[in-house]
Amino acid sequence: MSLPQSILDRLPLSPGEQNRVGLSGSTVLCYPDRVLKIGPVSWQSRNEAAMMRWLDGRVPAPRVLAEAEENGLHYLLMSRIHGQMLCDPSIIETPEKLLALASQALNTLWQTDIAGCPTTLLLEDRLRLARQRVENGLCDTENMQPGTYGPGGFASPEALLHWLESNRPDEEPVLTHGDCCLPNLFADESGFCGFIDLGGSGVGDKWQDIALLYRSTLHNYDGHHGYTALARCPADGLFDALGVRRDADKLRYYILLDELF
Repeated sequence: MSLPQSILDRLPLSPGEQNRVGLSGSTVLCYPDRVLKIGPVSWQSRNEAAMMRWLDGRVPAPRVLAEAEENGLHYLLMSRIHGQMLCDPSIIETPEKLLALASQALNTLWQTDIAGCPTTLLLEDRLRLARQRVENGLCDTENMQPGTYGPGGFASPEALLHWLESNRPDEEPVLTHGDCCLPNLFADESGFCGFIDLGGSGVGDKWQDIALLYRSTLHNYDGHHGYTALARCPADGLFDALGVRRDADKLRYYILLDELF
């Protein structure tokens, strides 16, 4: 693999190990103390680097070590977050532990001062990005939440977008991750220790993260991702752990919005 010189200069001599977890479409190479992420140049790839620089010293996240764009590809070399993903068996097999760590993660974001944050992704922004994807035929209608399209659901991504634009809920702006699923949250023996995959992060509505974390918890317990289904799914306990009242309408709204990304 040919890499930009500015990236090569910061890599160890030993080859990296490819990480195949996730659906981002990027190539991720892991080294003992750093990670190289390679993917098409996009607003998400550029936003991830910009947000990681802003988050440094504010929120536990990777530090940017080097960044380059070449031949339509974005190269982001970052420090490595050590620990276990929150979907690791050592965590999800103890529901109380998972809820405590998930609560730590979201409260870390919510307690961060958003003044000066370089990215705003409130509904006006997310719906604009969603419309661009719909108009360019980029929405996946196969890998989706059951019932999104077809009988009892929406006729098309265009119909879903129209509904989302017409039914915007009130927003509570906070610092959001944007793709707050269990594999993107890490913990070690001391507790929650960091976020990864920050391309969708910025100022947004707090229910953006609550909804996707709720869905991720359900899927990591029901065998949706190919794992063995587990008993005692704690997803409904998430709201008490976070100190918020369950809002079924906002959960549905943000899960549906995510189907366009």
